[in-house]
Amino acid sequence: MPPVTAIPQGGAGRAPTTVDKLKMGGLMGGTVGLIIGFIFGATNIIRFGAGPQGPLRTLGQYMLGSGATFGFFMSIGSVIRTDASPMAMEAYARAHRRPIVLPRNYAQFKNEPRAN
Repeated sequence: MPPVTAIPQGGAGRAPTTVDKLKMGGLMGGTVGLIIGFIFGATNIIRFGAGPQGPLRTLGQYMLGSGATFGFFMSIGSVIRTDASPMAMEAYARAHRRPIVLPRNYAQFKNEPRAN
């Protein structure tokens, strides 16, 4: 699958910069991490209890830890994924182009008998 191409954003007519991609990946990863942290944190609090810190602080630690970790890796991954060299894009385009189909030369078969 080719890297995502830059699409002009809004009315500015410019592609998102690397910092924009980093922020977007971090926000998406942080959001997913918070949700996963909430699910796992709530499950562990229900199963094993909140501990001495209380349920809200324990749940917050799960959510922030998971959100920060996943957001960090997602931001780095989104920058790496969308940062393609022109040489790699050209190689991908050449490998996935439509095949060239040449018409068959029927003149050489004109006088040959048909097989029934």
